[in-house]
Amino acid sequence: MLQHRFIDSALKNPDKIAFIDRSLGRNISYSEALLASLILARRIRKMERGRIGIMLPTSSAGGLAIIGALMAGRTPVMINYSTGAEKNCLYAQEQCDFQVIITAKALLEKAGCKKLPHMVFIEDILDALGNFEKTLAFAKSKLPRSLIKRTVGKSNLESAAVILFTSGSEKEPKVVQLTQRNIISNIDSFSEMMDIYEMDNLLAVLPYFHVFGLTINLWTPMCLGMTTITYANPLEFKTIAKIIREDKPELLVGTPLFLEGYVKQSKPGDFASIQLAVSGADRCPDRLRALYREKHDIEIIEGYGTTETSPVISANPRGNNKPGSIGTPIPGTQIRIQNLDTGIDCETGETGKILVKGDGVMQGYLNDIEESSLRLKSGWYDTGDLGYLDEDGYLWHKGRLKRFVKIGGEMVSLVMVEETMNELTAIDVECCAVELPDAKRGSKIVAVTNTEIDKQDLNKRLSKALPNLALPKKYVHVPEFPRMGSGKTDFRTLTEIVRVMDEKA
Repeated sequence: MLQHRFIDSALKNPDKIAFIDRSLGRNISYSEALLASLILARRIRKMERGRIGIMLPTSSAGGLAIIGALMAGRTPVMINYSTGAEKNCLYAQEQCDFQVIITAKALLEKAGCKKLPHMVFIEDILDALGNFEKTLAFAKSKLPRSLIKRTVGKSNLESAAVILFTSGSEKEPKVVQLTQRNIISNIDSFSEMMDIYEMDNLLAVLPYFHVFGLTINLWTPMCLGMTTITYANPLEFKTIAKIIREDKPELLVGTPLFLEGYVKQSKPGDFASIQLAVSGADRCPDRLRALYREKHDIEIIEGYGTTETSPVISANPRGNNKPGSIGTPIPGTQIRIQNLDTGIDCETGETGKILVKGDGVMQGYLNDIEESSLRLKSGWYDTGDLGYLDEDGYLWHKGRLKRFVKIGGEMVSLVMVEETMNELTAIDVECCAVELPDAKRGSKIVAVTNTEIDKQDLNKRLSKALPNLALPKKYVHVPEFPRMGSGKTDFRTLTEIVRVMDEKA
């Protein structure tokens, strides 16, 4: 069990720092982390049955609340506070049948969320700790290892380890329940493929409500006995670049938006400690790879995953990176490329749907048999992504099936339009393509940029690189793109913004 592996790490390295919490300015050793999680487990056990909501930032408090929930035999339901905290709290309670949400006062204030019924503040829990609770936890921490494990989280590998929600960037979030086996298998396979067992620490800035952050930024270091350097806001690029320079993490994992922000705020030599930089959750642009090579002589390793697969599906091997691809399957994971029309496996180099099978794949969406049956068949999970396998077994991502537009009877990739726009514009211009209804053709493509551009010039250059059907019919300027917690573009919200602009024009 995850909580048992954490206990092993704590007993093996009691004096080692588990959390360097840069938001709160304190270090917590593994022995202190064990005591705190045992105390929280006792409190959580009295608060709620079955499932319990957790809405906390990436921090020692957030990490220990998650560990404590599992030690209490409760399933943490991770709530996204970046895309409407109040709405997401109510949605989670309704979908997952629980009441209590552990959160923090400062987070509610920052998120602009009022206190809801059944919210419990982590500050109040910690401030109210009595000597009896501390003594009891201390005594329990001194029991033989087997007895400590027997008293916490009496679960098995098929029991729920966490409930997460899909990003909701395209439609309402789906409820994903991941088991202990799902997450543990992903940790073991990712760690083996990336050869991180000898690494001592990592930077943790990805939110815990995102599977990438939960598995790689929390459970991986806790299971391997590493130090995790936490900071709550991944968008404070200058501060995080300073943290990398001062605390010297060896493993850096992030989304392209975050990684680009950090490198732009850094100076040569600042990233000297980094042995491995991994990009995931979105396509890694060539310009970002070039920035890391030129400034720090670091080769970004790109991977691929989904919430439903815990998350890692594939990654480029450290010693055999193929830039532009999303790597080879991690150990224990199988990939099939299925023809969209026939359902037959595609030939090498032929684009089709990406299907995945392995211990990291979820058992199904919570209380949604229909969606589960659509996406899971005979153990194979349909990612909804398109791609192909090359002659060396590397996977190449070609976009989301839902991000294709039918125009004039032809399927046009919005991702292809975006990538072409990015190639033809300055490095600091962010480009996106969205679909809007069109009275004549059914749909039209609208190009969106975060910076004012010469629209006529860009359109002229695009016409030389794209077929006529794929050319944007309109160009709009949105200064700040809406984001998901992972840093990915919130396409649903952006499309709505553009739709309103189009109607007013």
